[in-house]
Amino acid sequence: MSDLSLGSDRGALREKARKLDEADPLSAKRAEFVLDDDTVYLDGNSLGALPAVVPGRMADVVARQWGRLRIRSWTESGWWTAPERVGDRIAPLVGAAPGQVVAGDSTSVNVFKALVGAVRMAGEGRDEIVVDATTFPTDGYIAESAARLTGRRLVAADPAGIVDALGPRTAVALVNHVDYRSGRLHDLPGVTAAAHEAGALVVWDLCHSAGALPVGLDEHGVDLAVGCTYKYLNGGPGSPAFLYVRRDLQSRFDSPLPGWNSHRDPFGMSGRYEPADGAVRGRVGTPDILSMLALEAALEVWDGVPIEAVRDKSLALTDFFLECVAAYVRPGRVESITPARHGERGSQVALRCAGAGAVMETLIARGVVGDFRHPDVLRFGFTPLYVSFADTERAARVLAEVVAAGT
Repeated sequence: MSDLSLGSDRGALREKARKLDEADPLSAKRAEFVLDDDTVYLDGNSLGALPAVVPGRMADVVARQWGRLRIRSWTESGWWTAPERVGDRIAPLVGAAPGQVVAGDSTSVNVFKALVGAVRMAGEGRDEIVVDATTFPTDGYIAESAARLTGRRLVAADPAGIVDALGPRTAVALVNHVDYRSGRLHDLPGVTAAAHEAGALVVWDLCHSAGALPVGLDEHGVDLAVGCTYKYLNGGPGSPAFLYVRRDLQSRFDSPLPGWNSHRDPFGMSGRYEPADGAVRGRVGTPDILSMLALEAALEVWDGVPIEAVRDKSLALTDFFLECVAAYVRPGRVESITPARHGERGSQVALRCAGAGAVMETLIARGVVGDFRHPDVLRFGFTPLYVSFADTERAARVLAEVVAAGT
C-alpha cells in the first residue's frame, strides 16, 4: 500500500463519512450526550456516555426529593413504583409489552433469580442446566452455583452447539445474545424455539444487545431475560439491571430471593411470604433510588427513536469501520473476529492484534477510546445514538498509524 494510494483512500473515506453523517436520521441525538470534541468514544459497550439531562435531574432528586421531601418521596415522587415504571421504559427497547420487565438489582442477581426460577418451573425429571460455554465469566459462575443449589448438572456447550445439547433432561438454557468478546450475535429465535421443542425454558442475557438492536422477546416467545443498563442504555456506572418474565409464566415464577418488596402486601409485614402478581414478583429489597432515577432520566434519550433505526445505523457504522480498517491498516496487522454477516453481528467490532494491550493504551492516549480483552483483542463498541461516521473514519485512521508505528 503506497502513501499515494493511502492518501487517496483517506480523502475518499472522509468524504463518504461526511455524506453518511449528513444523511443520518439519528445525528441530532449526539447533542443529547456529554461528549468531548477531541475524543472518539467507542467503549459504549462497556459504559455508555452520559445523557445531558441526567445531572440536572439528579440535582433535583438529591436536593428536593431527598433533601426536602425526604420520606414523602416514596409516594409523592413515585420512588416506590420506580422499578416497574423504569421496566416499562426499557420494555419496548427489548420487544416486550408493559408489565413484564422490572428494573433493579445487578445482572448477576437477576441471572440467579431467572435460572433458579426456571429450574423450579421446569419440574421433576429435568436435571440439567445448559450454559453457553463462551459466556461472560459471572454468568458461568452463577450457573454453576445454581446447579449445585438445585441439585442439577451443569452442561457447557458452544453456542453453535446449544441446540444439540438440549434434550428431555434440560430444565433451562442460559445463553448470551451477543458474545462480549467477538460481538457475534447468536440465534435467539432459533435457540428459543429449539428449547421449547425440547420442553425446556431459556434465559437470555441481553447485556450486549439491549439498546443496540431489536430483540423481540414477546415476538419470539422468550421465557426469561436479563440485562444491564449501563452499556447501550447509558444508565451510568452500576445502574440497575432488569429482569423480564413472560406474562403467562409470571404466576409460576418462584423467585429464589423473595423479599418484602415483592410481597403481595409489603407493608403488612407478614411472617408468611405471599408473592405479588406480575413483574413486581421479580423485586427483592429496597431499590437503589439514586441510580434508578438516573437511569430513568437517561432513558429519555430514547423518546421517538425506533430500535430498527438504531440497528440500521449500527450495521452501517460497523460496515464502514471494517471498510476503513481494510483501506488504512496494512495487511496482516489486524484480523477481525467479528462476523461479517449482518445477521451474526452485534454492535461492536473486535480485532485480533499483536501487542493489543499496548496498542489500546496508545489509541486512548491519542483520543480513540475502545478497550482491550486478554490476550490479543481490541474491542470497539458503536453506539448509534452518539457515534458518527466521522468518528468511525478517524478511529480507523489512528489505529492504522498506531499499528504501523509498531507500538
